[in-house]
Amino acid sequence: MLCFLKGMAFVPFLLVTWSSAAFIISYVVAVLSGHVNPFLPYISDTGTTPPESGIFGFMINFSAFLGAATMYTRYKIVEKQNQTSYISTPVFNLVSLVLGLVGCIGMGIVANFQELAVPVVHDGGALLAFVCGVVYTLLQSIISYKSCPQWNSLSTCHVRMAISAVSCAAVIPMIACASLISITKLEWNPKEKTALGEHF
Repeated sequence: MLCFLKGMAFVPFLLVTWSSAAFIISYVVAVLSGHVNPFLPYISDTGTTPPESGIFGFMINFSAFLGAATMYTRYKIVEKQNQTSYISTPVFNLVSLVLGLVGCIGMGIVANFQELAVPVVHDGGALLAFVCGVVYTLLQSIISYKSCPQWNSLSTCHVRMAISAVSCAAVIPMIACASLISITKLEWNPKEKTALGEHF
């Protein structure tokens, strides 16, 4: 099993590289096709209209798979470390894994249900991905502190906790803002009448 874990060291790197490429490629195709404004569109907007929706869906599905592989590898590493020196309860590690995998399922939902086609399902998947992902990073940061100094340096623990804190701080306003808006189309034409404008 230890040999298998050593061979998995490339997976987190591949996850970050592949996911970044997914966002960049779908953004470039969406902008070149004239489907989104080039200035900071939502990530989901760049994967809504063909042909970029197919690219986005395929690449994010594979990202979800790589994320699940990374989380499972981390789970097995912590499990192995726990056999040598007690870090945390196995249940804590298992809960972290389950939450991470649920977040990956959320990514798959986001990839397969486009923002405008099935908005409720898309938004539900995004909520799963973001919330479970943030809780996963927080739990992994706590595990890192518990395994310090034998398995992690203190500076690594601080960096992980800082990323978790920023993620937690970002997810709360994201949920609040997302609940206030509903997107029914990508672009608004000022000449179109709104329901509110028709009353005046």
